[in-house]
Amino acid sequence: MEVASAYVKEHNAEAAAVWQAFHAGNPIRPPVFLGTNTQFFIFNDDLNPNEAISFEKYSTDARTMFEFQLQAALWRAENIAPYCDDSIGLPDEFSVKVDLQNFDEAAYFGAPVVFLPGQVPDTRPILEGNRKYALFDQGLPDPLYGGWYRRAHEMYEQMQVLIKSQPTFSGRPIRLEPFGIYTCGILTVAHSLRGNALFTDFYDDPDYVHQLLKFITEATIARIRAHQRLFGLGELAPSLFFADDSIQLISTKLLKEFVLPLYKHLKASVTTAERVKIHLCGNAQRHFKLLRDEIGAYGFDTGFPIDFSTLRQELGEEVTIWGGPNVMLLRNGTEEETCKETLRILNSGICKGGKFILREGNNLPPYTPLKNLEAMYQAARSWSYSTNEIDFFRIGGEAQYSKK
Repeated sequence: MEVASAYVKEHNAEAAAVWQAFHAGNPIRPPVFLGTNTQFFIFNDDLNPNEAISFEKYSTDARTMFEFQLQAALWRAENIAPYCDDSIGLPDEFSVKVDLQNFDEAAYFGAPVVFLPGQVPDTRPILEGNRKYALFDQGLPDPLYGGWYRRAHEMYEQMQVLIKSQPTFSGRPIRLEPFGIYTCGILTVAHSLRGNALFTDFYDDPDYVHQLLKFITEATIARIRAHQRLFGLGELAPSLFFADDSIQLISTKLLKEFVLPLYKHLKASVTTAERVKIHLCGNAQRHFKLLRDEIGAYGFDTGFPIDFSTLRQELGEEVTIWGGPNVMLLRNGTEEETCKETLRILNSGICKGGKFILREGNNLPPYTPLKNLEAMYQAARSWSYSTNEIDFFRIGGEAQYSKK
């Protein structure tokens, strides 16, 4: 889309001021962030007509991945940035990476990767039935080249060659990011490898669950540390951000007994940070306070469902929370519905203390109407910390919603 230069200048100045104030601890209003995973672009006819580039092609061909990421970043800067506190226009530099989606960790342990039409890449369980002990028989995978990571390293080297031959894009330098230093979660990986039988194992064979989770944790630590060394980041990073969506499927009692000790071990092994950030989709809110108290989780990137009012009361004002309207509302709802839900969240008490970042909950689905993103953004722009209330918000100059 073409955006008038005067508006671009005004938008970028406001966005910069909002983020600066937020990080200084004196926020003007909640910053707005929008997450756009690769699937948002792969399944976007404006950028990838008729899915000309499949996920399999993208995931296995370095040049395709390299070029598509650059085009997607440019598309986002022009089409998504106007509806959040991104800077509109060319960035100072473009970053590309070996994009492993969420399949790499199960594939690291040998799970086969499958590419189904119209779907994101996935893996198939390898520990079902009488194969539950197969991982222990084969030992820990190679921390750098185990499973899919051998291919990932090959693609990284190919991208290095591509950058040497094409060091800029749209007049901006290109930076290649490291990979292999993130985890989608110990329990989530175990779930991918063992399948749903894992959750009966908690009761039928708890010793096996302990053994499996410990094995995955040790292999994950070895992989992260090896890649941090390889990329010159040091074995102990200054921060830690990880996920574990599958903990929504267990009780807090089971989390405390089986998983929390391993989180502590992971944290001590890969970072010097006292406070960490965690992404948790789904109905996992019951675990948040325990994670804050036990592992120092002072940043929560949420999905849905979330009771924002209760969450702020439970976690206090020092914890940073990312969250917002359900993505299916953004995908299928109206501007008015989007606006009302955004204001409901902002007025819930979640903004108390100033550590709230408004985003979709969680990750924009393909074909989300831009008009709904605009409705969410304008609702946030109308919310002021100085008055701690909504002054006004209009759609098409007609509908007005007030906190009063």
